[in-house]
Amino acid sequence: MTTTTPPVTLDDVRSAAARLRGVAHRTPVLRSRTLDALAGAEILLKCENQQRVGAFKFRGAYNAASRLTPEQLLRGIAAYSSGNHAQAVALAARELGTTAVIVMPEDAPPSKRAATAGYGAEIVTYDRYTGDRVAVAEALAAERGLSLIPPYEHPHVIAGQGTAALELVEETGPLDALIAPVGGGGLIAGSATAVKGLHAGTRVIGVEPEAGDDTKRSLEAGRRVTVPVPRTIADGQALHTPGELTFSLNRRLLDGIVLVSDDEIRDAMRFAFERLKTVLEPSGATPLAALLTGRAGPLTGRVGVVLSGGNVDAARFAELCGTPR
Repeated sequence: MTTTTPPVTLDDVRSAAARLRGVAHRTPVLRSRTLDALAGAEILLKCENQQRVGAFKFRGAYNAASRLTPEQLLRGIAAYSSGNHAQAVALAARELGTTAVIVMPEDAPPSKRAATAGYGAEIVTYDRYTGDRVAVAEALAAERGLSLIPPYEHPHVIAGQGTAALELVEETGPLDALIAPVGGGGLIAGSATAVKGLHAGTRVIGVEPEAGDDTKRSLEAGRRVTVPVPRTIADGQALHTPGELTFSLNRRLLDGIVLVSDDEIRDAMRFAFERLKTVLEPSGATPLAALLTGRAGPLTGRVGVVLSGGNVDAARFAELCGTPR
């Protein structure tokens, strides 16, 4: 009998955690009796909105970048991202004494673009509705001899993202369920690898915006499905197809995907601000929206929720949340 080792394992996540120790923040776990009562379970909120660069992405970016050879670091790093991975790679490059060139969509949130530039990265833009960011970044990396670190299609990136869930279980104990947002699939693939590696019975539930349900459709079809480029306030989840590597993990590890609307995401952002006293960007609020709407299903026991990011400027936050429905 032969067995196939998955591309990312619990040991990989643990190795990433050791590499990130003292570099990434060990983010807090937030509790709310109000939320517990609404959900009917003990809710444990992992606040990756308080991670360096304001999102979980720093974990994977640094884990991958720190494993490059001195020669690769000397030449520099390339990446493509709508914002959070862009900032993460830019900061990781600065921490490691190298340079970064980031391919970003022209309509990326101005605050994310400014932060990326603030970390010292060069920015190259493209039209997300007509261009191919992967092709642009690959051509740029080949031309300049840069090492390309993709936002999710990389085992070291996935392992790094899984350290958030690993920390949560280490701090709070075994989980009955874990809820996390799904964009390209790296965060939930790494998270599922960690929590199921520790406790096989943990249910893992992903959350996508209604307009960007590519992973849900792909899981239902048993193959990667492409949808039109999503138009949603959850820009970090505005992808049209799941990654090949991430999908290979998620089709085996996930117990389900649920969808939330843009209005429900706004409500969750408002709830987080008013009741939890924390700021979430739209993509970071989708798991909370799934809880508040009951879409995550009946929950019992201990439920971890990854609040993946908080990168939203004051003007955008006010625009999204200023007037309740």
